Amino acid sequence: MRNYGQHNALLCGIRAARMDIVVTLDDDLQNPPEEMHKLIELLDDQTDVVYGTPVEEQHGFFRDVASIVTKLALQSMMGAQTARSVSAYRAFRTCLRDAFSRFQSPFVSIDVLLTWGTSRFASVRIQHVPRQISTSQYTLRKLVAHAVNMMTGFSVLPLQISSWIGFGFTLFGMGVLVYVIGRYFLLGYSVPGFPFLASVIAIFSGAQLFALGIIGEYLARMHYRIMDRPGYAIRESLSATSNEL
Repeated sequence: MRNYGQHNALLCGIRAARMDIVVTLDDDLQNPPEEMHKLIELLDDQTDVVYGTPVEEQHGFFRDVASIVTKLALQSMMGAQTARSVSAYRAFRTCLRDAFSRFQSPFVSIDVLLTWGTSRFASVRIQHVPRQISTSQYTLRKLVAHAVNMMTGFSVLPLQISSWIGFGFTLFGMGVLVYVIGRYFLLGYSVPGFPFLASVIAIFSGAQLFALGIIGEYLARMHYRIMDRPGYAIRESLSATSNEL
């Protein structure tokens, strides 16, 4: 019906797939389709998902930086080794979709959803050629936003980070209190001056606003879930026989 995003469109296609293996790749052909057999051949009894990891990425500096940010976000959900190999060129068993058949959310990450069905990942090196036509729609801002959506939509890591930050500043506040009281008893007067007090208040206020911002991100996703907003909407389905395919 409209552009819901790459991962949402992939989820729609994965749910409509009828063969035993699904292969996904970008339409810019930076990943050669003729190397698809390398991914499929690695699917065995010990592997359910195979990623085509570029020998050398040809995206550009800012896109490469954004990809690193996204893979760092995936590490808490997929494991460090797997996250470093993630790419849009992937082959996996269609049966894995049963693990997320009831998933309904406008925020979709195919790589995270695949971890719901298996932990057996592998990767193979493939060629990655420069883009010949047009430019990528994945800007630095969009990739960072995607990383934030993954972390707040599929992980509690941000909440844990905010909790540790709050705990750290609590210890810092107790240390400041001990310092002020000790100075009063040892020197006969406390810490003078408004700047010291203002600095401490600013630090604590910043930590509180940071934690509230993270909680707000989670509340926003709960709000979208309550609205039952779909991840995609299909305008028309085209049926075809196996011979036509």
